[in-house]
Amino acid sequence: MPLPSAIQELERERQRIYSDLLDVGDFRPGTLNAVRHGCGKPNCACADPSHPGHGEDYILSKKVGGKTVAAHFRPGPALDKARREVANYKRFRGLVQEIVEVNERICAARPVSLPAADQPPGEGGNERGSPSRSKRTSPPR
Repeated sequence: MPLPSAIQELERERQRIYSDLLDVGDFRPGTLNAVRHGCGKPNCACADPSHPGHGEDYILSKKVGGKTVAAHFRPGPALDKARREVANYKRFRGLVQEIVEVNERICAARPVSLPAADQPPGEGGNERGSPSRSKRTSPPR
């Protein structure tokens, strides 16, 4: 029994998103924020509150084990790399959300009972079964 065309279309959409995941590249979670700061010297121009400070630094912050950790970057190649990685992480998260949404629609659209031969791989009954218990070859100590 062939699957309804709506389900086939949803499965094609899911496969497209899986393919897009392969193109994400390197990624890292976190948020990059620009910060300006003074040097702390009392006679420097940056001590004036209206002074913008000594250039921008960037802080990449993320949660690790419930605590916020930060990495500092100055403008340059390392910052450019971190920006790409954070952008790729946002893309990754968006694609994962799309997969969840498409899968929910597939689950809602799929008929309740399909013959076992028509079920896609990895769905339906337990294909491997439960592992058999090993029989002891020697009595317990």
